[in-house]
Amino acid sequence: MEYLLEAEHITAGYIEDVDVLQEVSVRVIQGSITGMIGLNGAGKSTFVKTVFGFLKPKKGRILLEKDDITGIEPHILIRKGLWYLPQESSLFPHLTIEDNLLIPTRVIGLSSYEIRDRLEHVYTRFPELKANRKRHAGDLSGGQQKILEFAKVLMVKPRLLFIDEPTVGISPKIAAEIYTMIQQFLGEGTSVFLIDHNLRKLVDLTDYVYVMSLGRIVAEGPSSQFQDSLKEQVQRWLGL
Repeated sequence: MEYLLEAEHITAGYIEDVDVLQEVSVRVIQGSITGMIGLNGAGKSTFVKTVFGFLKPKKGRILLEKDDITGIEPHILIRKGLWYLPQESSLFPHLTIEDNLLIPTRVIGLSSYEIRDRLEHVYTRFPELKANRKRHAGDLSGGQQKILEFAKVLMVKPRLLFIDEPTVGISPKIAAEIYTMIQQFLGEGTSVFLIDHNLRKLVDLTDYVYVMSLGRIVAEGPSSQFQDSLKEQVQRWLGL
């Protein structure tokens, strides 16, 4: 089995004597959507931030296709093909839609031809963004801003995309569009690691699921194992 990402026995925290993550091991298969569920404060976002280089683990290692990326800074990981969509906005509100789309292309060092090609691809997929490309991102609705965040992913074309709670505060219509986009990323060559409060939708979308509680992985398995009696299973695993 070909693993794109392997996080092995990760222990990490924000304070020296307090470990938010304890011996966490997670693997992401190439060409798959992997999910993680858990209560607020379980350590899900901390895990992603540790993998993405915002937090250096106290113990363990992280491999990207067998290449050790433990503790490497985020801007370097972006060039290696990782991208992170946090729950909060990462847009520059006073810049235009088009400027926000172009910013990540400078980080990964695309040529002018590649930039034009990818921008045309994004505008074909999202004609509303093209029609409003000179508007400031801060003038968009919450749902429109989230669509713009996902459009930026198409500009980057990462090997692995981390998504943290993509539909919080978003209308059901926009949420449905977002879930469709997540599935479509696989066709763009992007594997996905998804954290989502919508347990049923996460299980429907993913190939493999991890359950985190109090900084530890307490259950894992193919998503098919989570289809029946999901609520009862999760309540048991999370100690509810």
